[in-house]
Amino acid sequence: MTISVWRYSHLALAVSSFLLLTLAAVTGFILAFEPVLQKMQPYRVDGFSDITLAQTLPILKKSFSEISELSVDTHGFVQLTGSDTDGKNLTAYIDPRTGNVLGKPTQQSEFFQWVTALHRSLFLKEIGRFFIGLTAFLLLLITVSGTALLIQRQRGLKRFFTRIVRDNFAQYYHVVLGRLSLIPIFVIALSGTYLSLARFELVGSTKIISPDVDLDAVRSKPERELADMPIFQRTKLADVQSIEFPFSDDVEDYYTLKLGDRELTVNQLTGDVLTETPYPTATLLTNLSLNLHTGRTSAVWAIILAIASVNILFFIYSGFFITLKRRANRFKNKYKAHESQFIILVGSENGSTFRFARLVQEQLLKQGEKVHLTELNKYATFPLAEHLIVMTATYGLGDAPTNASQFATLLNNYPQAQPITYSVVGFGSRAYPDFCQFAFEVNTLLSQQSWASSLVDIHTVNDRSLADFSLWTEAWSQQADRPMTIPLGELQTPDHRLETLLVTANTRINQPGGTFLVRMQTGRRRSVTSGDLLAIYPANDHRERLYSIGIVDKEVQLSVRLHPNGLGSGFLHELAPGQTLRARLVENAHFHFPKQAPTVVMVANGTGIAPFLGMINQNKAKTPCHLYCGFRNATSFDVYRNLLETSLSVEKLTNLHVAYSREGDRQYVSDLLRRDADFLVNVLLTGGVVMLCGSLAMQKDVLALLNSLCLNKLGKPLSHYQSHNQVLMDCY
Repeated sequence: MTISVWRYSHLALAVSSFLLLTLAAVTGFILAFEPVLQKMQPYRVDGFSDITLAQTLPILKKSFSEISELSVDTHGFVQLTGSDTDGKNLTAYIDPRTGNVLGKPTQQSEFFQWVTALHRSLFLKEIGRFFIGLTAFLLLLITVSGTALLIQRQRGLKRFFTRIVRDNFAQYYHVVLGRLSLIPIFVIALSGTYLSLARFELVGSTKIISPDVDLDAVRSKPERELADMPIFQRTKLADVQSIEFPFSDDVEDYYTLKLGDRELTVNQLTGDVLTETPYPTATLLTNLSLNLHTGRTSAVWAIILAIASVNILFFIYSGFFITLKRRANRFKNKYKAHESQFIILVGSENGSTFRFARLVQEQLLKQGEKVHLTELNKYATFPLAEHLIVMTATYGLGDAPTNASQFATLLNNYPQAQPITYSVVGFGSRAYPDFCQFAFEVNTLLSQQSWASSLVDIHTVNDRSLADFSLWTEAWSQQADRPMTIPLGELQTPDHRLETLLVTANTRINQPGGTFLVRMQTGRRRSVTSGDLLAIYPANDHRERLYSIGIVDKEVQLSVRLHPNGLGSGFLHELAPGQTLRARLVENAHFHFPKQAPTVVMVANGTGIAPFLGMINQNKAKTPCHLYCGFRNATSFDVYRNLLETSLSVEKLTNLHVAYSREGDRQYVSDLLRRDADFLVNVLLTGGVVMLCGSLAMQKDVLALLNSLCLNKLGKPLSHYQSHNQVLMDCY
């Protein structure tokens, strides 16, 4: 809800002010070059910052017959008003070191005068100034709301400058340039607002009280030369705004020094400070705001302001582009929710997830299925639904996107009356610490519903990876028996090249039935590791069959259970040593062995042990590994026994825990984990990793146990550890 308020506030402010803001940005960009051009004039002398009044005043008094005023502008140009040695009136820029005339001041160009008037008041005088001030204030609010959105997007203030996930050109540079120009734009908005308030005298008086000099107390002795007066010795010319010279040599006439923060009157004979009047705070803030808003004191800052003005124009464009793109993600459904068998629910903050959801919707519609696509916040009772597909991103610190914030409540309020299979796909970036956390939370919530059963394991898509998304489409279509050829070419063309693998061993020769192991060699130069997948195409079927692989003694090893009339398992069962097959090796990076983990707990049942056999075999660093596995009986385990016992003896495997569901104590692997609950809690607490591979039924039991342990003993939901890659899964 909070993010919605910030987003809609940001949009409303931008919409309400974009015309005047565009005008102010364009004119501000032009005016930023005026101080740059001014500073290019040859009127500032070298060493200006080090010159004191004690050094320059005696020289100027000798060089000019009369001086009425000396002023220093924001560019460091020293301007003298008085008379030259011939008695002619003179207003000129001078060299304070020598008294030489450098040039004569010129008026502001008519062009800059015109742009300045347009920028300040729209040629509408006080009414125009009011609207420009209001625009500056709205820009200030836009900056604040944009900063809040950016902090939320980056998962906190500490990650403000971490990597930005690129959705599209407009979104990416809206955020990147927003971070870089945040301070200049904030300064522009704040100073512009203050200057407007000062103009209408709403921030205190800026009037400077005239000095009250006690002329009766003015002394004429001891008389000092200008160079010897202490006040002139310690006052730098660079700190002076102007000096009004005495009208005569009488002791009652005095110097008036206007500095940056105060005004002084100085006895012209003795150098005594007669009065010292600090400027009001409002005056100081007004001068500071004017300097910051115009860049008149620094060419570098003026250029920064020009760049910031261009960025404001870009933000107007990109902001509306993002809004229109988000609105373009509105969808039309051929079928209504109450008549559809397939329900696709989407959670998305910027709309990119809808692209993937619509591709799935189109594929199912082509197959004649009744599909309804909607937001997670539109979840309700779906009377004819058979399949539920959830595709969701995560926003902020593991939070739900705006259009998914009510899902948890709706899920409890609207239970389904019939059994429904579900599948969850999380979209996010591993650059963020809470990777896909909301998707994991949704998956946990669905797993707790009595009417819901998981069709495939939760899948995550990193940075909209097409390879990651393809893994889900292949797994889902295989389990749902719905061929799905996603036209990924609309997004990007993936590499589907097949490779030739040579069969080196098949244990079915010695074990004709049940579970068997197949080993193969690959000529692949690119690395492949345990936890990756092998996609096979039995009998030239266009549908893939995916199997988790382990790398054992540098060979690809599959663990397969022969199913009656199983196309994939039957095909692999008949392979003999020396034969070859064409297949595709698929990287499955989210299920690789966590090399940096202090402890790894592996949980498997049946043939789900396959990738763990390879990981254990490849554990050259001897990272503490604890394997919990479940089988029907000891005979089912015999095919793996020798390899695991050897791994124990060489300390690649630390502990082995086996449960048999149909003999002995009749335990499941979840019973072993429940027994060792304190150990599991300590593994998660110390940064260890729990890995699951096997059936979805096993996964459901184990996740329910882990979620209970996390909530009751660690005070955090299971999704926290899933999003931090401490619970990894590859179930089917």
